[in-house]
Amino acid sequence: MNRLKSYMQRLSCVGWIALIVVFISQIAVSGTALSAEIAIAAASDLNFAIKDIIAEYEKSTGNHVKLSLGSSGNFYAQIQNGAPFDLYFSADIGYPKKLEEAGLIVPGSLYRYAVGRIVLWTSHTANRDVSRGLDVLRDPRIKKIAIANPKHAPYGRAAVAAMQHFKVYDDAKDRLVLGENISQAAQFIESGACDVGVIALSLALAPTMKAAGTYWEIPSDAHPPLEQGAAILKSSKQQKTSQDFVEFMRGTHGQEIMSRYGFTLPN
Repeated sequence: MNRLKSYMQRLSCVGWIALIVVFISQIAVSGTALSAEIAIAAASDLNFAIKDIIAEYEKSTGNHVKLSLGSSGNFYAQIQNGAPFDLYFSADIGYPKKLEEAGLIVPGSLYRYAVGRIVLWTSHTANRDVSRGLDVLRDPRIKKIAIANPKHAPYGRAAVAAMQHFKVYDDAKDRLVLGENISQAAQFIESGACDVGVIALSLALAPTMKAAGTYWEIPSDAHPPLEQGAAILKSSKQQKTSQDFVEFMRGTHGQEIMSRYGFTLPN
């Protein structure tokens, strides 16, 4: 009788354990089902800012973001050819406007998320006085000047326009080293491969870049405004989650992070 009682108690205990395991499994499955993943194509001037925003967003929502960084023009071409992105953040609002005209974005989703700024940046080890502004590019001791490729990178076009504004482009053009995007241009200078370069203020304000070098902010009237635009792609299967991310970015936390990295925010 005692043996039977002990057996029944063990059986009851096993049953409860099995029930708990099933319950926990259901919670895990439910949590997985509720979370979602979106793919974002973002201009590389957002490198540090958007990573901070994504970390906050994932923490608060449980959703996951797959981030691709690159030049706005290259992403524009990829999206035209069916690249599987949900959201597109361009350093030139003109690209998502063209996608809107082509019927490739969700109607009403296009918005201007920021205006970017450019700076002349150099590393501490290069020992170049960028406080002189773009006139320093006339110095023959400066052998290589990094900018983003103006053919497909808005920050590269702004760099060329600024050099033309200050009438130093003809002196500098044969020494330009073109990065595939603005982040690569910054890497060229930080690594010592180039003496100086024109990069995004948002990159210059990142902790690693602030520690490694110094910059001179180029006046905004020296180049066309870097109006930046974002849109949800019509091909996205996660339009609701994409809209949630946009709203998060436009909210208090997202705007604070964008301001911290030097972006001018829309009213």
